[in-house]
Amino acid sequence: MPAEKSIAALEAPTVVGALSALAQEHRLALFRLLVQAGRDGMPAGAIADALGVPNSSLSFHLAQLTRAGLIRQERRGRSLIYTADYAAMNALVGYLMENCCGGAACPPQPCGTAVSSSSLKPERKSA
Repeated sequence: MPAEKSIAALEAPTVVGALSALAQEHRLALFRLLVQAGRDGMPAGAIADALGVPNSSLSFHLAQLTRAGLIRQERRGRSLIYTADYAAMNALVGYLMENCCGGAACPPQPCGTAVSSSSLKPERKSA
């Protein structure tokens, strides 16, 4: 998802690719870690240590997020530094929220409902 794309320019396959990349526990944790790290980013070794992910697995996850356009890789000296692509993240969120509340200004809690982390957990059903 190139950073220079506007919300309107995003196409469904690009959005699906980005969401698919995030739809895995380690990649979601990795992306959130890089968002928290800020513009300085983090080297791969520090990411692996923070997440407790083996380097071989981390390389795979970094490649998936890079291909989806959600993170960037930059060489600084002898290190590869990974950063979240904030423009791409904002475009993705903007795409998802583009017509929120029917185009009217949204209240603090869109459509009058609160979303908590507990409401995102799947409900267990008994047999």
